[in-house]
Amino acid sequence: MSGFSVLLRKELLEAWRTRRLPVVALLFLVVGIISPLTARYLNEILTAALGDQLPVVLPEPTARMALEQLQKNLGQFGALAAIALAMGSVSGELDRGTAALVLAQPATRPAFLMAKLAALALVLAACTVLAVAVAWIYTAILFQPLPIGGWVVMAVLSWLTLLAWAAITFLASTATGSTTAAAGLGFVALIGLSILAVIPALDHVLPTGLTLPSILIASGETAAVKGGELATAVLGTLVLIAACAAGAVASFGRREL
Repeated sequence: MSGFSVLLRKELLEAWRTRRLPVVALLFLVVGIISPLTARYLNEILTAALGDQLPVVLPEPTARMALEQLQKNLGQFGALAAIALAMGSVSGELDRGTAALVLAQPATRPAFLMAKLAALALVLAACTVLAVAVAWIYTAILFQPLPIGGWVVMAVLSWLTLLAWAAITFLASTATGSTTAAAGLGFVALIGLSILAVIPALDHVLPTGLTLPSILIASGETAAVKGGELATAVLGTLVLIAACAAGAVASFGRREL
């Protein structure tokens, strides 16, 4: 993996200079703020807007609802951000012809790809930590402070989920050489795997299977977490990420630059 560290620094610097990192960080910051606020004040907003026309009695807002709202927003906006970050990571350089220039230097193709995937992982990790930290603060203010350790675990599980969507899109970007096709395949994978997750046996081995355990752990309900199912979901997600990385390396190794 000759040249990996140099290429990783290049990718991170490029993410900052092209404003990808600040824009995604701002999106995750908004997610972290909006999620507890929505959980706390949605009932009041609906009551003010609809009054007696509300068809059901709304439940009292709780910290658990703030967690559920955060996971919902990360599962939607966060996943789309992960796809957007990864869709042009390789195909963009192929279109511009910069991939050939980089690989003309003493750098291997696996190092070129793994540096990009590692940069994606670091960007998503930083943004996920930002969203979770801000959400914890607002949840503590609006509801009650929840165990920080549980939120740290939730941040790691949320990051793994987002990295899985980025890895799938990264593989598509490498295999197709098209940013548009990569975005489309990443989105189709997101929708398709979310639909398959309706089947419990499949949900336990997909990234979607990390959502409920992360909510339970962050809310302090660790007794309700089934350790075997959580371990299976984590392992399944890691295998998916590794398979996408291996597929990208194999595909890129056969590509003419």
